[in-house]
Amino acid sequence: MKTLFRSALAATFCFSLAAASIGTANAQAAKAEIEKPSFDDLPSPEFSGGKQKSFKPKDWLEMESKVKVQMRPEPESKTCERLTVKWYVLVKNPERNGPMLLLTRTVEHVNVPLEEDVYCSTYLSPGSVKRLTGSDKGGKNAVEAVGIEVLINGEKVGEETTKFKNGWWNSPSNKISRSDSVPLMTKAETPFANMWWDRYAEVKPDAR
Repeated sequence: MKTLFRSALAATFCFSLAAASIGTANAQAAKAEIEKPSFDDLPSPEFSGGKQKSFKPKDWLEMESKVKVQMRPEPESKTCERLTVKWYVLVKNPERNGPMLLLTRTVEHVNVPLEEDVYCSTYLSPGSVKRLTGSDKGGKNAVEAVGIEVLINGEKVGEETTKFKNGWWNSPSNKISRSDSVPLMTKAETPFANMWWDRYAEVKPDAR
């Protein structure tokens, strides 16, 4: 009986080991080419149609980065199911004596085409620009640095920054204070939601 039990146990172990080996062999290796982020002022768009109302466009602040995703073996869909982008935007404090403010936002993207240049972005509204600068324009002058982390199916595959060393957002500093009082927005939350559609990675809709 003991011999039979040991044989069964050994067979189970071998099967588990073989299954783990197959799983490792079949696991997809993912990587991403990430371009250094850029940022610029972008006036509110004007649309025609319907009843027109007069207004003077104010500036949004757009941060964006180009990403190209690769997966091996490549899935038949030729898409990455889930791409997560974490944004870190360091801005000057409107209170001159205060620490710089670190703004953060995690954006979930879906159905990202492989082997293609796609753009990911985040935004500050005109109200936020005004709060940081005291003006309706010139939001980019408030930016000290922009960092980005890219994760594929939960695993970090790269990061980039406009200034300092990669990962500066994780280094404790008494000159930096995290803040959510000036929110970063996804493209889907702005008037640019339906503009330049094929340029940008699709943003996952919020759960309803």
